[in-house]
Amino acid sequence: MELSQSTGGQTLAAKSKASRRRMGDRWFPYLLIAPTVLLIAGLLVFPIFRVFDLSVQSYDFTRLQEAGYIGFENFRNIFTQDDMFYSSMWITLKWVVIEVVLQLVFGLIVALLLNQAFKMRGLVRSLVLVPWAVSGVLTTMLWSLMFNQHIGIFNDILMKLGIISEPVAWLANIHTVFGSVVVAELWRGIPFFAITLLAALQTIPHEVYESCEVDGAGSVKKLFFITLPFLKESIVFATLLRAIWEFNSIDMIFTMTNGGPMDMTTTLPIYMMKTSILEGNYGYGSALGVVTFAFLMIFVVLYLRLNRSGGMQDE
Repeated sequence: MELSQSTGGQTLAAKSKASRRRMGDRWFPYLLIAPTVLLIAGLLVFPIFRVFDLSVQSYDFTRLQEAGYIGFENFRNIFTQDDMFYSSMWITLKWVVIEVVLQLVFGLIVALLLNQAFKMRGLVRSLVLVPWAVSGVLTTMLWSLMFNQHIGIFNDILMKLGIISEPVAWLANIHTVFGSVVVAELWRGIPFFAITLLAALQTIPHEVYESCEVDGAGSVKKLFFITLPFLKESIVFATLLRAIWEFNSIDMIFTMTNGGPMDMTTTLPIYMMKTSILEGNYGYGSALGVVTFAFLMIFVVLYLRLNRSGGMQDE
């Protein structure tokens, strides 16, 4: 009897020890990532909450004596009194739509070309990534020099071809500045779509194309009935990411034009940055940031719902 009780006690002790070991194994990975989570919370989460907090305050460095909570007054001013807000929003929407559509079209063309078999294909694929790998500051410098009124290559080529009779100030002319910046950003953004779509093209079975060729389908039909349906998820993913990036784009536009001339290239993020950092009105600038965040959230939800992507299945 005593031996049986002793054996039972040892069994219970062993089970308890094994249970504690399993519990320790379960929590050990969380302990390992805890420092990273805390660091991210400190660097990302806290600033986000701080922006929301400042958005309901009057916090202007030029009028600190008036600092304090004012409720939704900043938001009321944005939607009822701020004409620059609507102007910058329109420019932002125009910028995003033009950039994403053109980058998608040209990126798809480049991806289809790179998917063909030809000599030195690997080298060409690597070179396509160069614009994407170059830093934004260097890209801005290159395109600013090319658009320069006095030493720019565009004016030189167009004058030699007889298209223009005198140099054009591409980045200082209200009729050409927006298109000039669009071209520069287009050069930088096409490689993202090209490489993303090229990777998706590699997953399409060749048997599907062969079957269509047997049925007499031409290149156009194969593009619209095979290639594009197979690329749908990649296109949705790439356009969503690129739309968000272009919406928040500041470096290229600001360094090339500073939002001018006459605010023709002042997008909402640039307007928010000027209001907050350059003018010191952090309360109003934070309110603009919250509005921007809300627009992006609504856009992402509606975009994913309309495309039935991101884990959403067709009903």
